Parts: sequence; C-alpha cells; structure tokens
Amino acid sequence: MATQHSRAAARLMISPAVILLLCWMLVPLGMTLYFSFLRYNLLMPGTESWNGWTNYYYFLTDPSFTDAIINTLLLVGGVLAITVVGGVLFALLLDQPMWGQGLIRVLVIAPFFVMPTVSALVWKNMFMNPVNGIFAHLANALGVAPLDFFARIPLASIIWIVSWQWLPFATLILLTSLQSLDQEQLEAAEMDGANWLRRFRFVMIPHLARPVTVVILIQTIFLLSIFAEILVTTNGGPGTATTNLTYLIYVQSLLQFDVGAGSAGGVIAIILANIVAIFLMRMIGKNLDA
Repeated sequence: MATQHSRAAARLMISPAVILLLCWMLVPLGMTLYFSFLRYNLLMPGTESWNGWTNYYYFLTDPSFTDAIINTLLLVGGVLAITVVGGVLFALLLDQPMWGQGLIRVLVIAPFFVMPTVSALVWKNMFMNPVNGIFAHLANALGVAPLDFFARIPLASIIWIVSWQWLPFATLILLTSLQSLDQEQLEAAEMDGANWLRRFRFVMIPHLARPVTVVILIQTIFLLSIFAEILVTTNGGPGTATTNLTYLIYVQSLLQFDVGAGSAGGVIAIILANIVAIFLMRMIGKNLDA
C-alpha cells in the first residue's frame, strides 16, 4: 500500500513537467497542422479560408520539391560519410600517446561549439572567398585559378562546412569508445600474429559498430534540419542547387508569404523525419542486440 501511495505521489509531482512538455510539443505541432489546411497568406491578413489538401498538393508538386529532397539526402549522406570515416581516423590518431595530447583533443573538439552561422560566415569569407579567401591566395601562389566554391560546387561546399562542424562530435563519441576497448584483446591478437590492419578490422571495427550507429542516428536527426549554413552562404542557390527541404519551407513561408503551403511542407518534413528515425532506430536495435 505504501508503495502504491509513493508511486501516486511521484506521478503527481512530475505531472506539471510532463504537461508542460506535452504543451510545448503538441501546441506548435497542432497549429502547424491547422495552418496547413488554410489558405493563409501574410500579404492578405484576415482573408484566411479552409483550403483542404490543396496546400499539400501545391507543395508536393512544386518544381523545387524534388531538388530539395535530393539535396537533403545528398547533404545528410555526404556529411555522415565524412564524419564517420574522419571520426574513426581522428579517434585512432588521438588515442595514441603524444605530446600535448589534452590540448590537441580540445582543439579538435572545439569546432562543435562554434555557432552554425558563425562557422558558415568564417568559411565563406575567410576560406572560400574567390578573391580574398585563404584558398584563393594559395591557388594564386601555386599559379592556379582560384575556385569559386559557392558558384561551381555549392552543395559540396555546404557539405564540407557542416562536416567540419560535426566531425568533432563523431570523433568524441568514437574516441570514448576506443578508450573503453579491452587492451587484452588487442594484445592477444598481436601475440597471435595479427598485424595492425587485422587488429583494426577484426577487433576495433566490431567494437565501434554500436557507437557508429549512435553517431549516425543523432547526426541524421539534426542534419535533416540544416538551415543556417545554407541561408548564410548560398541562399539555396544557384537556382535550387543547395535548397534542402528545410530551406524550401522557409522560402514558402517567409519569402513567398504562403504560411499554408509552408505549414504543409512542415508536416511533410515531420513525416519524412519520423520515417527516417524509425528506420534508424530499428537498425540501431539490431546492432545493440547483436
């Protein structure tokens, strides 16, 4: 009886926080769903009317929608490939004894704490500027024509900037996992005649499988909503070369003032993100059960 009373008291005590969190999540979601069925243009206030599924049809048939989906997939896939591979390599490097190891680890992890807008501005103006950027000066010194990154390879440039931000996160997770690896396994493999490549393939990689899946899940959730880097550097261009789903919603809502279509795009983005999350959770579940 005492246990039941204590459980009831605990539920009562946490109920305000649970209710607040539910309101914080459900109210914006409900408003977005409601606006997605309205004809709601910011340039014509007071003329809102029920629009049914027209906003969804308009958003899905927008000429930019296919490009936005493809760019979103390329952006997420490119960043994941760079950060996972680079994270493993950096983790292996930082796991070795070296002078100033603590300072080097701090410097490697530091980019993760830089705000996305600041990071994009630094790369755009200090590194990738075709006239005054560091890469332009290096190209001129080598006698090569400087590359206009955001005009010639805009999406690859965005992928590089975002990867620079997220590489420290992957490195930190994978380095922590490497440090938890039982050294006796590596010593036993070495005594059995396994060289470094074999120890890496058959001991280290299986040990890193679980943290890699965690890195992929967490990064994918955040990478699906990349926006600041695109807004600051390319504004979705040239054309729709760097327009992802999040930026397309911004264009519909705030540049074309069509809140209804933008809300419909937000609902579509939520559905797609949940599909990806469910798929990744199943994949992680299999790895964790293995």
